Order: sequence, then structure tokens, then C-alpha cells
Amino acid sequence: MQRHPRAPGAGPRDARSGVLILGGGFAGATAARRMGRVGATVVSDENALLFTPLLPEVASGTLEPRHVVVPLRQVCPHADVVLGEVSAIDLDARTVVVRNKVGELHYHFDHLVIALGAVSRTLPIPGLAEYGVGFKTFYDAVYLRDHVLRELELADNELTRDRAAAHLGFVFVGAGYAGVEALAELHDLVQDALRDYPRLREIPQRWVLVEARERILPAIPSRLGEYATELLARRGIEIHTGTRLEAVYPDRVELSGGRTIEAHTVVWSAGVAPHPLVSHLDLPTDEHGRIRVDATLRVEDRDNLWAVGDIARVVNVRTPDETDPPTSQHAIRQARHLAGNLRASLDGGALRPYGFRALGQVATLGRYRGIAEVLGMRFSGMLGWLITRSYHVYAMPLLTRRMRVLSDWTLSLFFRRDVVSYGGSEAATPLVAEQPRLVRDDGGNPA
Repeated sequence: MQRHPRAPGAGPRDARSGVLILGGGFAGATAARRMGRVGATVVSDENALLFTPLLPEVASGTLEPRHVVVPLRQVCPHADVVLGEVSAIDLDARTVVVRNKVGELHYHFDHLVIALGAVSRTLPIPGLAEYGVGFKTFYDAVYLRDHVLRELELADNELTRDRAAAHLGFVFVGAGYAGVEALAELHDLVQDALRDYPRLREIPQRWVLVEARERILPAIPSRLGEYATELLARRGIEIHTGTRLEAVYPDRVELSGGRTIEAHTVVWSAGVAPHPLVSHLDLPTDEHGRIRVDATLRVEDRDNLWAVGDIARVVNVRTPDETDPPTSQHAIRQARHLAGNLRASLDGGALRPYGFRALGQVATLGRYRGIAEVLGMRFSGMLGWLITRSYHVYAMPLLTRRMRVLSDWTLSLFFRRDVVSYGGSEAATPLVAEQPRLVRDDGGNPA
């Protein structure tokens, strides 16, 4: 059903075709796009899809920031897009309340898709919330770039070598894809920027990667992880595995084992957690707080509720011994399958179990180097870098955005990197996520 303006005192609006999708990330946008002309209503707190795999290149200035965000209304042209935050859900009455500056919008659904994604997972580490920076959102990447360039300016103004060196300490906590790629790209940014800071060229820098597990990039084959470790070490980057962050201060961090590192920049990318809204709903979850779904991607024991992406515990029939990891590749595949099952459900057809075997895994390591595993074959160095970039272009929605990204990459081969601050970003997304303000129904249960 097409959504219509709601008069004062009128009942809830009907979600288009009865399908309401919460979340406009990879999973939500892909599901809405694959619904085609059947349509759906998408609720998102932003009007664009953020292509997160390219955030490190936004932070380093290789890519123009607006080229990694894709307008939702173009990604899913047949969907009804609603900008706002979910403030209340009543699963029994099948209603959702969305709040924005217009007021409260009430929606009724026949099928609800929960695709709200994840937030940065934080730990109660002293000083982390006050002095750490996350690396998950568009604003995180823009802020981090400005922050790093600001530290270069401050270092250049210091009167002593030791005080200048303190500004050139950078600690990245979490050695998954986001942490390693962000460190590599920002390291490149600083090395390029030093051409404009002659007084800093002889000042020692300190780049540190901290990982609680025993090796970096644990999700990829060990040989590629070893290559990444050796490459980063040759660039002078310290790698501390089997190490925990103990405390963060304005000018230093403390690691397990009593080690102290002077640094004014601490980037936290040590994992994610499901959107906190899940904890307010009476739905089955696993030990990590993810919504449990069956083989067809429906929430267990709920015929009209579906969940995909980072917020869901998805076991696919191709890899029955493990759940899908929280990557964009898996979120997109889940959403495509969910859309097919949703259309079948609306038409009274049979639902198919979800099965997908990953095409591979890729990561960039800066300076035209990368690693890739594709269909069981492993690549590293420049070839790994080219494969990684090729996959990112393939996965980017819309031809116009692909062309813009390719244009940025081509220009970066011939011109120096800009080292100006973007400006307009005074704070990154807080590491400690706020809990959604959910109302309760008459029965005392979270609505």
C-alpha cells in the first residue's frame, strides 16, 4: 500500500506493500532495492547508504568523502524512504513509531525487517570514551583525518623535540579489517604530509597496532596475515598481539604488561555489537545479543519478522558450522535472499533456505599493496591491491558512484594528496552508544 499523509487523530500509516524495513545500510537498502516494484517502506536515520569498506580512504584523503555515500532514494527507487529514528515498536500490534523533526510517524506493517546493523563495541576501559575515537561512521573518518592533520600542526608549533614527538604518536586498537586498513591509510597520509612540514621530518613518529588475539587479521588465511604483519613492520609500525588496552589518557595509553606509549591519537576498532534496540525487544538472541533467525532468515518462532546483517545471527546452509561474519559481502547476500523470500511470502509461495559461500576476502595495506583471497586463491602485494580495489568498485551501488571513485583513484596516481582539513566536523560519533528511547506498552513490556 502507498503511504499517505496522516491526519490528526488518524490511525497508523500502512507500510508500502505491508513491508517495513528498519535500517538503510547494506542489508536494508539491498532488501528494499531487490523488492523492485513491489516496494517497501525503509526507515533510516540517514538519507544515504555509507559504503564503509572505503572509509579508510576517506580518512586518508584518497577519496572525496561524498563519493562513498549513495542516496537511498536512488539505491531503492521504488521504496518509500522515511528519515528518522525508531522510538517505539509494538510487535503484537504490528506498529512502529518513527520520530523526526516533523513529529512522530506511526506505521503499521504486515512484515517487519530488522536491519539496523551494529555499533562500535566498547569495553569499560578508563578514558576510552573520553579520549578514544571510533572508526565506523562517515563522521568518524572525517573527524579522524582532521584530528591527525591538527596534530601535525601542533607538533610543528612545539618548541622541543620531545613535545613534538608526543603529537606524532598514533595507537590503533583492534587489528581486524577496519583497524589495519585505517592505520595503513593514515600512515600514508602523514608520510605524504611531511613534505609540507620540513621541521617534522627528523622527529620520530610512533605508529602502534594493538590486538588482543595472537595475530592480526584473524579472519584471513595465516599466510596473508603474516605478509601483512611483515609489510607493516618494515614501515616501522609496532604490532603488539596478545595485548590489551588498559587505560587512555590525554597524552598516553597504558597497555597490558605495564607498557606506556605517548600518543595523542587513539583509534578504537575492536569489534562491533548489535544495535542496542535489540535488547529492548522480546526476541530470541544469541550470546552476543544478535537476533536468532531460521534458515529462511525469519526470526525464530515469528512468521512476520525478519532480520539480516550485523544485527542477526545467520547460519547459512553452505557453512552450517559457523555463523556469517559481520561483513558487507554477507549482509548484501542475506538481503538479496530475504527479498526473494519476502516476495514469495506475499505471493503465498514457498520460502527457500539461505546459502552462500563467500567469494573471498580482501584488504588494502596502503602504498599500492594489499591482500586478497578469491575462490581459494591467495594474492598479495600490488596484485592483491588491484583485486581489492576491483572488488570495491564492483560492490559499489550505482554506476555514477563507481565512476566518481574511479576518477578519484586515477587522479591520485598523478597528483599529490591534499593535506587540508575538511572542517565542519568537531566531534566523532561517541564510542559509548546511547540507548534508544523506547516506550512501553500497557503490559509493561518494551514496545
